[in-house]
Amino acid sequence: MRATRIASSVAFLLVVLVLSGVTLHAQDDRDRSQLRTVHGNVMDKDQNPIANGIVYLQNKKTNNIRTQISDSQGHYQFTGLDPNDDFEIHAEFKRRKSSKHTISSFDSRNDIEINLTIPTDK
Repeated sequence: MRATRIASSVAFLLVVLVLSGVTLHAQDDRDRSQLRTVHGNVMDKDQNPIANGIVYLQNKKTNNIRTQISDSQGHYQFTGLDPNDDFEIHAEFKRRKSSKHTISSFDSRNDIEINLTIPTDK
């Protein structure tokens, strides 16, 4: 009788764990669908693409910085950004910097395009 109770308890716990895993997986999918993407182009003042520009994205809550290098067309992209955090973004190329842009948690867009212009004159 005691063995039956233990087996029933173990079976119940296994069912709970399996259902919890399904719930957590569904929650992960919902969370991922709400994450943000920030993308755009790094350009010079004449709107020519800048390849190999370094784009800096700083999370203003954690101060963590992520970087991307623009491709041959000047394109960059950051994915998986928490919509509840504020960010600051800018680009650098050959010791020159674009202006900084803020991405606010109050902005409800999940897909944000920001083009970054690097001055070519000193």
